[in-house]
Amino acid sequence: MEKKWNYETKVAEIETIISRIEAGELQLEEVFEQFSVAVKYLRECETFLKQRQQQVDLMIENLQDN
Repeated sequence: MEKKWNYETKVAEIETIISRIEAGELQLEEVFEQFSVAVKYLRECETFLKQRQQQVDLMIENLQDN
């Protein structure tokens, strides 16, 4: 069963990747691979936040209509 996507978990994974890159723990090829993973996670987080902002905007709009 696939693990449920979690914003906080993704942010923590991004931070771990950045720390490993900054610490020089990775070979150059691994740096590029991990950077690519971090960018993917950042995009997922951005999409998540945009969706939540749309939900909030809709709730506010509905409150104002009442």
